[in-house]
Formats: sequence, structure tokens, C-alpha cells
Amino acid sequence: MPSERISFLVFARSVLDALEAVPLDYCIGGAVAVWAWGEPRTTQDFDLVIHLPGDRIRLLSEELEKRRMLVPPDILLDLLMQPEGDLPVNAIHLDSGFKAELFLLRLGDSFRAAALERRRLVDFGEPLGQVYVHAPEDLILNKIAYYRLSEQPKHIRDIGSILLMSGDQIDWSYFNFWLDQLGLRPVWDEVQAAVAALLR
Repeated sequence: MPSERISFLVFARSVLDALEAVPLDYCIGGAVAVWAWGEPRTTQDFDLVIHLPGDRIRLLSEELEKRRMLVPPDILLDLLMQPEGDLPVNAIHLDSGFKAELFLLRLGDSFRAAALERRRLVDFGEPLGQVYVHAPEDLILNKIAYYRLSEQPKHIRDIGSILLMSGDQIDWSYFNFWLDQLGLRPVWDEVQAAVAALLR
């Protein structure tokens, strides 16, 4: 039986319950991760990086289905095996319409592997509890990358709030290394100017 409409936080907890039941290593990104390091904003999308070994694909599909999210194993396998691109697996809750975007760690993706290794455990309180989120510098790097693709101002606002509230926690040596490795320095110069204008 479909449940009554649930809150976004209850939905997010159900996604994490599915990942932990398999179990899988994960790291929360996007707007929810910003809650840990910057100014919270509303969202209906739950972004996560997950490490999904091939022998756990069917288990993940089954655990999501138990929680009314239909993600067939072949969809997971197809996206896991894609050599290029960065399309997430969309796990949409059948009752509420909330969406989890699952970014799968692929072989050779050294940045995402490093970010997953450096994840931080943060306590958001009930119902999420203690969860793993991107470190602030990894979150900013991802925000810069997505700003390059979309030029959406929400990324500028998120970066500005992270710098304002958690700037003293950023590992700038690590940040600058990956900024160059990912070819993001020209975009970072643009982002810094936009953030400075925002914070005036």
C-alpha cells in the first residue's frame, strides 16, 4: 500500500537505509551537504556518490524497491559500465516524487574516489542522524564543476555560504591540486568574482 506523503528528510533517510542495508559506502553531496558547511536551502533532490560493486547491484535494486523506488538492476549496470559522462541513477519515490540522484563511482575516477575516501561524518539530528557528507573542499570543487555546466546561480550562493561559514576548515592545498587536475581554475576565477560580488 502506498504510504502517505512523506517529508523530504524521511525520504532521504529511507535512501540511506537502503544503502546501509546492502551495505554500500556513500557520500552525500549537493544541497544537503551544504547544510553541513554553509547556509541551508530547500531542495527536492538528494545527491549521493556511492561505491557499487557489481555483486551488490541486485541487492541495491531490491532494497530500493522495498522503499518504493524502482531502479532495475540493468539500469544500474548500464550506468556503472559507461566509460564517459556523468549521468546519475535516478531513484524516484513513487508516493512523494522526491528524487535521489546516485552518482556511481567508476573505475579510474580518481577525484570521486578521493572525495569518497575523505568524506566526513556529520550529525544532522533526527531523522537523518549521523551521515557521511562531502568534505567542504570537495563540495566546492563539485559546485564549480556544475556551475561550469549550467551557470546556475544557486552554485555561486552555495559556494559563498560555505566559504563564509566553513572557510577555515578547507584544505587549500588539496583544493588547488584538484582545481588544476580537473581543469577548473579558469571557472574558479569567475566563481570567486561572483562570490565576492554576492558577499559585498
